Amino acid sequence: MRMLEDGEIFIGTSFDAEGARVKGEYLDLKLANRHGLVTGATGTGKTVTLQVLAEGFSAAGVPVFAADIKGDLSGVAAKGEPKDFLVKRAQEIGLDPYVNDKFPVVFWDLFGEQGHPIRATVSEMGPLLLSRLMGLNDTQEGVLNIVFRVADEQGLLLLDLKDLQALLGYVADNAATLTTQYGNVAKATIGAVQRQLLVIEQQGGAKFFGEPALSLSDLMRKDPTGRGVINILAADKLMGSPRLYATFLLWLMSELFEQLPEIGDPDKPQLVFFFDEAHLLFDEAPKALIDKVEQVVRLIRSKGVGVYFVTQNPIDVPETVAGQLGNRVQHALRAYTPRDQKAVRAAAETFRPNPKLNTAQVISELGVGEALVSTLEGKGAPTVVQRTMIAPPAARIGPVTPAERQALMASSPVAGRYDVTIDRQSAFEMLANKAEGAVVAAPGGPAPQQADAGALDSIGGIFKSVFGGSVSGRSGTLNPGQRVAREVTRTIVNQTAGNVAASIGKSIAGSVGGSVGRALVRGVLGSLLRR
Repeated sequence: MRMLEDGEIFIGTSFDAEGARVKGEYLDLKLANRHGLVTGATGTGKTVTLQVLAEGFSAAGVPVFAADIKGDLSGVAAKGEPKDFLVKRAQEIGLDPYVNDKFPVVFWDLFGEQGHPIRATVSEMGPLLLSRLMGLNDTQEGVLNIVFRVADEQGLLLLDLKDLQALLGYVADNAATLTTQYGNVAKATIGAVQRQLLVIEQQGGAKFFGEPALSLSDLMRKDPTGRGVINILAADKLMGSPRLYATFLLWLMSELFEQLPEIGDPDKPQLVFFFDEAHLLFDEAPKALIDKVEQVVRLIRSKGVGVYFVTQNPIDVPETVAGQLGNRVQHALRAYTPRDQKAVRAAAETFRPNPKLNTAQVISELGVGEALVSTLEGKGAPTVVQRTMIAPPAARIGPVTPAERQALMASSPVAGRYDVTIDRQSAFEMLANKAEGAVVAAPGGPAPQQADAGALDSIGGIFKSVFGGSVSGRSGTLNPGQRVAREVTRTIVNQTAGNVAASIGKSIAGSVGGSVGRALVRGVLGSLLRR
């Protein structure tokens, strides 16, 4: 048996109850886009199985995207060593020849530390996934939909988190007007969304949202020899923000679904997507999101994409989604609790029965590196489940060193493409400019005339309450705020009462300067300007 036959990937060799070889277990590339499920308890060999499958797809010219939770999968980029236990396993399963190799790899990291940065824009993520990311309720999600609607209608680009924060503030300021157009927009609800947005920002989400956004073509590369590139997402730190991890992978899967053309059932997939720790996607997920996942999983195969969920417990995946996963590798499960026993029964019932095998019993008896395997064959029917010894990987088992990782990143085909953040004009800048324009006197206004004394008294009162002290003291005794106030008072003497607020805003922005000035104008004088 060989690692790669014509149109098939070798997974391992099955054995009967007496320990005799039955046959090689293969994954048919023509049916690999019918998705799959790899499950098993911690330490039973799921990561090695994932590596064997990734190596097989790469050798067949199929690009792969996989999350690396523990860092172990990164070893696929380094040539393996003929260690005794690996050579012994190859001999036991009849793998001939067993050749060590390494595979083309591109490392990615949402935080830009252990791989090239991955970014998406807020607009690309959309309100549904953002609501899931922030844990919003139905009312808050409705307000977020209004925010996106306002952005679309007013041509405001939502690229990064500061764009979304600025637009939330704009919607809050105009809640009364927007309520009549879109329905209730409560400031308290907007405040709740803003607080959740701060949580995401503190978890590192700000590094993910922005430009340059990921181009899917960079995930679907082949090396000069025709082997598919294995894209590895460094997810050890990302797992500290499990909701961000799950939302990102779902976004990526949705982008693939939306952007790739329909190609039917190709001879082999265009891309294979491994979703490790898949239970994070479904934990506390609303039904609308699960329905979306089911739809994407059901239809994305016609785009030539295979999706493989990797999780500890098969019942972590909802039945509506699990029903779409035709290729299955089940490692050992331990039936210590009622939930574990339920999982064992559920796993056993998903396989096509083998009359020579007590599936439920064997699931609890499997050793490390053993699994129950059933793949699709012929017209898409599952094979009879077989007890299988998984093949040894050709590449290194275990992580690459930091030096090896850095060298691979430096020679990567996407080196330098995503490493520098681009911050072009978008909603934040556009709304800031709009706020500045609102407080600057419009050209072509009425001729200047003496300001109304009552208006001046009111302005003086505002500045006294804001900055403290009088606006008539000597420069040497004034604090910076008082000096600004005095300058403003002098400025408005020859302005019309109607232009008082505009002159104040302009003077403050010029004296205080930059974003601080803009924030002051919006915060202190917002109500005055609206009146």
